[in-house]
Amino acid sequence: MVLELYLDLFSQPCRSVYIFAQKNNVPFDFKKISLMKGEQYGDEFGQISMLRKTPAIRDGDFCLAESVAIMMYLAEKYHTPDHWYPADLQRRARVNEYLSWQHTAMRPHGSKVFWLKLMIPKVMKVEVPKEKMDAALEDLNSSLNLFEEKFLQDRPFVAGNEISLADLVAVVEIMQPVGAGLDVFEGRPKLSAWKDRVRAAIGEELFDEAHQGILSAQNLVQTVDGSQLEHFKPKILKFFL
Repeated sequence: MVLELYLDLFSQPCRSVYIFAQKNNVPFDFKKISLMKGEQYGDEFGQISMLRKTPAIRDGDFCLAESVAIMMYLAEKYHTPDHWYPADLQRRARVNEYLSWQHTAMRPHGSKVFWLKLMIPKVMKVEVPKEKMDAALEDLNSSLNLFEEKFLQDRPFVAGNEISLADLVAVVEIMQPVGAGLDVFEGRPKLSAWKDRVRAAIGEELFDEAHQGILSAQNLVQTVDGSQLEHFKPKILKFFL
């Protein structure tokens, strides 16, 4: 039975898993889950993941959620090149350090800017207070500063001279607010050069394919039926506002 990947490429973690699997020639069956339509709450997906989140995988009778855990599983099962998750203790620790940090720093701040700048005003038709937007941008900029100064420093990639899971997870998160029209790379030559190296290491065609949807988000939201999110609207507004 071929590996099944349950993904929505609007989701940053889904993009990281998709890129990792494609780049490493992992054979899989793409199972599209629309988060906007709430398909993660359906009975069928509930049998794959009780967490009700994407990405998720089914490998025979084995099901697994959480993007980092999934990529580590795929790296070991398919014996992917060492640079992704290095065997060297200290290089692996650098990767683990970033993967541990980003959950409460880069990921929430990039996501919040995306929702406040695009989804809430354009799809939900709710005005976002300026102070909320300013605070979200400040938090994102602080995380970007830390990424450059602490995690990247003067290295080509987080763990050294080659791309790793840390870079892959970082780039998909940093690209999220770009989809809302915020050029986070403007005025950040170090960050921009790193992104270009990551894109080249992944392969420009694969990188662009995976990000096609999110980079078209400003146009796509014009066609989104806001009523699809009505059920989640109170929860979303409470979380972001």
